[in-house]
Amino acid sequence: MSAQYQVSGETAAAISASIESGIVRGDWVTGAALPSVRVLAGSLHVSPATVAKAYQDLRQRGVVETEGRRGTRVRSRPAVEVSRSALFPPVPSGLLDLSAGEPDLSLLPPLGKLLHALAEEIGHPVGYSSAGTMPELAEAARARLTAQGIPVGDASITLTAGALDSIERLLTAHLRPGDAVAVEDPGWANVFDLAAALGLRTLPFAVDEEGPDPESLAAALQAGARAVVITVRAQNPTGAAVSEARAAVLRELLAAWPDVLLVEDDHAAELAEDSPHCIGRVTRWWAFVRSASKPFGPDLRVAVLAGDETSVSRVAGRMRLGMGWVSTVSQRLLLHLWRDPEVAALVEHAAGSYGHRRRALLSALRAQGVPATGRTGINVWVEVPDETRAIATLRDSGYAVAPGSLFRASSPPGVRITVSPLDDDSIPPLAAAVATAVNPPSPTTSVR
Repeated sequence: MSAQYQVSGETAAAISASIESGIVRGDWVTGAALPSVRVLAGSLHVSPATVAKAYQDLRQRGVVETEGRRGTRVRSRPAVEVSRSALFPPVPSGLLDLSAGEPDLSLLPPLGKLLHALAEEIGHPVGYSSAGTMPELAEAARARLTAQGIPVGDASITLTAGALDSIERLLTAHLRPGDAVAVEDPGWANVFDLAAALGLRTLPFAVDEEGPDPESLAAALQAGARAVVITVRAQNPTGAAVSEARAAVLRELLAAWPDVLLVEDDHAAELAEDSPHCIGRVTRWWAFVRSASKPFGPDLRVAVLAGDETSVSRVAGRMRLGMGWVSTVSQRLLLHLWRDPEVAALVEHAAGSYGHRRRALLSALRAQGVPATGRTGINVWVEVPDETRAIATLRDSGYAVAPGSLFRASSPPGVRITVSPLDDDSIPPLAAAVATAVNPPSPTTSVR
């Protein structure tokens, strides 16, 4: 009997747990179709309403998705722990991996010396009652953001375990399952997955090189979005950065929706060469999020969250009931990283290096007649007529790139290329391979 019918349970909770266990074991591959409600109900000898409720529970938690006539299917990245190889097959040896979206590890600041200095600085152990956001780090963050033109002013500040952790806690603090959140399209795959896992509806809005398209965002707001997530710069996957002019337009647009939660994500921080142009405090609920992971290392799970008092208080209060706080050891390390001029120089060098690679690839692609975007950050986005064919063609040429389907809702097909592994010599042949993948040669017609 096919694995898809090896489901057990007499209640909705038992059926959904059985399906979820099957996904964890690998019995259900990503994208696999679940049986129709009536077929599974007949197999289990339960009512169709019971199966429908099980599917609804799985859908609200982001484990499965419903795709009209295609039925109910396992999500591409379900909100359950499964083998990573089942979601992202390993890149075969011999291929240059441009798919991961990872920073160049050789450009990250070495932490050994700073950790040694930190060990000497730490005195008495920290207890539960005295732990939390360190005031000196909060004030350093406020001064750092203000100096870069980010209008935090006297806003409340707390710390979370990364940009996505901030976004999740903010959405949870203000929205409930069934509410709608406006998201970039194409946009960060994790935000799509997070919204599904929280039971939220996504209302995609278009993005160009200057950030969110105002008309598209306005449509999402009019359709009932209760929150908006916008990437300030180094947008993943397109590299877009909100321009000063676009920020002014968006400011005026969002001011007409005072009860919408506005979340601005500055995940690339100091690695983005463009200055940040924020929309700022135009709604009642707002937050600015800056992660330390891109410039200082993915393992440093710290993000600064500045925002209105209610939002920040809800986030900090909820953290107290769970993880409690971001480790003060990590906080002290981040403070050292901010204050070290050698680290600042290394990060500036890394930003310049990524910029050089990105611009060189864009220039080489233009020379091949291939339009692409990548204004800031570590990624370049290339629209393609057929993602499957483009990815297969590039693999045959020795390159692994990320499929655009991970980042899209209704925007045109594309592929994301991460520039971190590239050097000057590798860029021209890559551009030529991309050109072939985008515009494959027409088959020749033999003449008798």
